[in-house]
Amino acid sequence: MTIRRRLFSYLVSLSLAGAGVAQTPPSTDLTAEKLTLNDAIQRALAKNFSIKVVGFDASIASARVTESLGKFDPVLSGTYLYSESNNPALIDATTGLRPAAAFTQSDDYDAHVGGLMPWGLTYRLGATSTNQRGTFNAYTDNFLTFAGVSGTQPLLRNFGFGATLATIRIAQANRGISEWQFRQTLIDTVTQVIFAYNDLNFAYANYRTAVRSRDLGSQLVGENEKRFKAGDMSQSEVTSARSRAAAREENILFAEQSVRETENALKQLITDTHNPSLLAEKFIIEEPAPAPIVMVDAATDFHLALEKRPDFQQARLAVKRDGINARLQHNQLLPQVDLVGSYGYNGYDTQLKTSRQQIRNEDYRAYSWGVAVSVPITFTTERGRYRAARLQQRQTETAQEQTEQKIVVLVGNAAGNIETVQKRLQATRKARELAQATLDDESKRLRSGQSTSFFVSQYQEILAFAEIDEARAQSDYHKALAEYDRQLGVTLEKLNIVIQAPR
Repeated sequence: MTIRRRLFSYLVSLSLAGAGVAQTPPSTDLTAEKLTLNDAIQRALAKNFSIKVVGFDASIASARVTESLGKFDPVLSGTYLYSESNNPALIDATTGLRPAAAFTQSDDYDAHVGGLMPWGLTYRLGATSTNQRGTFNAYTDNFLTFAGVSGTQPLLRNFGFGATLATIRIAQANRGISEWQFRQTLIDTVTQVIFAYNDLNFAYANYRTAVRSRDLGSQLVGENEKRFKAGDMSQSEVTSARSRAAAREENILFAEQSVRETENALKQLITDTHNPSLLAEKFIIEEPAPAPIVMVDAATDFHLALEKRPDFQQARLAVKRDGINARLQHNQLLPQVDLVGSYGYNGYDTQLKTSRQQIRNEDYRAYSWGVAVSVPITFTTERGRYRAARLQQRQTETAQEQTEQKIVVLVGNAAGNIETVQKRLQATRKARELAQATLDDESKRLRSGQSTSFFVSQYQEILAFAEIDEARAQSDYHKALAEYDRQLGVTLEKLNIVIQAPR
């Protein structure tokens, strides 16, 4: 079965094969839902809170990239400013009188489009017009208009694509880190679901063993009572059998509590219910299919882990990000040397229309060019930022090496655990078979009067321990395989879980 579901800014599709035989849980609720491992993983992908929370981080990082790209968006601006001014005149030295003040009115218009180019050029394309009138010209309109383009091109500091695009590339690296973190969360959550599912399956097996051991004890009590009535057994042996059978009721209570706790642990992973109704949800899981015996090679798989593990990919992107920042801060150690210039046309007339027409006719050309230089005396701030950036780059490079070393150890440990659990499977299976055979022999001896109920009860308990050990080994083997996939970073590929960016 394949599912496809939008998860924040990502699509997660899942295709899994479920198999197994339905188990009988301690609950006798016939309305309890049957749940396969496939179902549990699907629910976790859709409802797990950890996945939802980290999904926001990935979406936020993607939005930050969009934000950084906005630095190249052209900006349309317009301004109108009216001003007037009274300027007093000096007192006439001959008459001793102060002449009338000079009065000036001004209308200023400005409309332009400006922005930044990827190589560092800032540009401005537009037109300005000023109408200044007053007592100096009998309030006659005169429009001084200019239309053209101007720009500033850095030649050292902030020059070129590297410096201009640095913030965008850093945002893209952070987005990649968030996407790998999202992938890590998916891997960890799916692995936790597999663990919880197998823990619950073991809790069921433990419960069944406790019930079976109690029933065997009760059966032994019944047989002993018959032998006592027939005069073939003493009262003390009947009492001893009753005592040991009664003690096994406690094991059932502990097993029931274990089932409840492991059920709740699985619920927490696969549901988004956040009120007490979570505790009332009931389901019955299917027993996982027997896991195949596999041979793993940690040394060979180490290179696969470097390619697939999200934490190592995050470390690589962090090194790349900090390298970009270090180069940017190195560029900031250069002086600010900018080439500035403008080119356009002027218009001047008592009528705005005529002034604009002069510009359209390109009658009066105007241009300028020059160089603007700004040099900090000590570069203290720039030197401090560059040194911090270089140290941070070295720190992330060291952290990447540390991560690589950690992967060597974790993959090796996971591979060794698989080998150990495989041996445990064989040993516990053999121990359970021998315990069963010993109990059968001792039961026959009891019926023939050659043994006591004490030894039969003891072997019943030994068989129960052996069954629990075998069930635990089977559960641990499923978990060991899942953990090895997690350490290699291939959990999603193994389960056909695909993450796709939205179109």
